[in-house]
Amino acid sequence: MDALFRGPTVDWRLRLPVEHISDSHLTASHLRLVVAIVEEGSLVGAAKRLNMTQPAVTKALQAAEHQLGVALFNRTSSGMVATVYGEALVARARMMLSQLSHAVQEINDLRDGTGGRISVGTLLAASSRLLPEAIARLRKSRPKLVVTVREGTDDILIPALRRGELDLVVGRLPENYDQMDLIQEVLIVDIACVVVRPNHPLVGRQPLGLSDLLEWDWILPTQETTLRGQIDKSFWNESLTPPLPAVESVCLSTNRALLQLTDYLSAWPWQVACRDARLNEIAILPILLAPTKSPIGITLRRNDSLSPVGEALVQALRTAAEELQVSPMLEYIPPGNIPQK
Repeated sequence: MDALFRGPTVDWRLRLPVEHISDSHLTASHLRLVVAIVEEGSLVGAAKRLNMTQPAVTKALQAAEHQLGVALFNRTSSGMVATVYGEALVARARMMLSQLSHAVQEINDLRDGTGGRISVGTLLAASSRLLPEAIARLRKSRPKLVVTVREGTDDILIPALRRGELDLVVGRLPENYDQMDLIQEVLIVDIACVVVRPNHPLVGRQPLGLSDLLEWDWILPTQETTLRGQIDKSFWNESLTPPLPAVESVCLSTNRALLQLTDYLSAWPWQVACRDARLNEIAILPILLAPTKSPIGITLRRNDSLSPVGEALVQALRTAAEELQVSPMLEYIPPGNIPQK
């Protein structure tokens, strides 16, 4: 198997000669095994995840290593550590398993046409209206559809998308991303606004500027989010030091409850704030955060085709976005003047 890898560094486009491919007995079970060992860090953990005995896991790993002619893991005092070969294999194994799942899903979908499964990552800007409306629309035509929604930030969701754990990510599009393996589609343009509880002392105060907000405690997105950097820039642009957060959170339910219980301030995407303002759960202050004007859209893997149900969800998102095209707060908007759409 000396021709397995070419060059001094491993390039897992796994250049397996044809004769090795035909002789290999690696299966999807072997791929699931190496992924489980890497993620669990031990044979015991992998065995529990896969509902196997530890001897069976050991035997399967030895078989995979024999087939490839290389050691995939080193046993250390801290657990199983992937070798360079193991890291190369698991990187592709995740994607291959994802593709296999998609293939099975596509066959079932073609057979039935009313079901399917899809995994979506969402950020705050899309989680309130855009994604829920798209899912509700899609399930009218596909009543057996199962949608898994994973909420988080770009630093969590984008790697999960690359690994094949998510089919797409919907939300505020990151300003900097690797264009080699990802593509983006803009659906709407959103802007963040400053929100407080309905009876907050700042509601109705005139005049009101960013400098007046610095004496209050803030709930802000975490540092790694695109929105946090844009909020900070809003203050820097007026020669003000951005507020230090009392709470860092992207959990909408927690942030909403904190606003209702305290005099904290927060900055929410316009689409999210409009919904809660109509329900009188929060009030929107007439403060413009111009640098937060940003596209909301879809992020996909560039060289990976979506399943039919994935394509259907993308179309549902496009349709929902057209109906949500509300001019956001690009000028002064008095409290209570909330778009009714």
